[in-house]
Amino acid sequence: RGRIRIKPMSRPAYVSLSAVQAARKLALAGLLLAGLAAFALTRSMVLGHDTHELVEGIGLGLLLICILGRVWCSLYIGGRKLRELIDNGPYSMVRNPLYVFSIIGAVGVGAQSGSIVLAAVCGGMAWIAFDILVRREEAALLVVHGETYAEYMMRVPRFMPNPGLWWDRDVLPVQPVRVMRTFADGLIFLLAIPIAEGLEHLQTVHLLPVLANLP
Repeated sequence: RGRIRIKPMSRPAYVSLSAVQAARKLALAGLLLAGLAAFALTRSMVLGHDTHELVEGIGLGLLLICILGRVWCSLYIGGRKLRELIDNGPYSMVRNPLYVFSIIGAVGVGAQSGSIVLAAVCGGMAWIAFDILVRREEAALLVVHGETYAEYMMRVPRFMPNPGLWWDRDVLPVQPVRVMRTFADGLIFLLAIPIAEGLEHLQTVHLLPVLANLP
């Protein structure tokens, strides 16, 4: 236990995994566009201004958790996913912690509308999209890491963290450039705040139609 196994990587597996990672970026872009459309055409009907602000505040907290969590994961796996099986730190509790934090971020994005329903819908859409992508990614990683990854799949859950499985190493190799890139990418989630406020203002001055009121 605790030993990283490095295997030669076959080109088909590399291509397959790269394609999945490209699809992940497209899925994120699609989710953002869907979220923008939902923001533009719906309005929160949460009772009271204070409750509306509370939902947005909770969403901001989730966005910060998402950004910091993704950076934390990047400390462990940045640049090494295709060469090594990382099974310590956050990856000892759940196989896809980066996606878990992204799902949390999607809930936070939806919450910037002030709507609990839209927050749940955004989180659910992200979960479904990442579940589809993860299954394809797992197939490629099985080719790369073989039985070692198969055992890891049996032991560690896909999306629901199990803190009882936690373990870590004393020394952690880090690639600062990749960590900073992950941090910069995560800041995109914060764009949901000004965008939501801007669309809400356009609705208030009747420049955007409201097709549905969501609690």
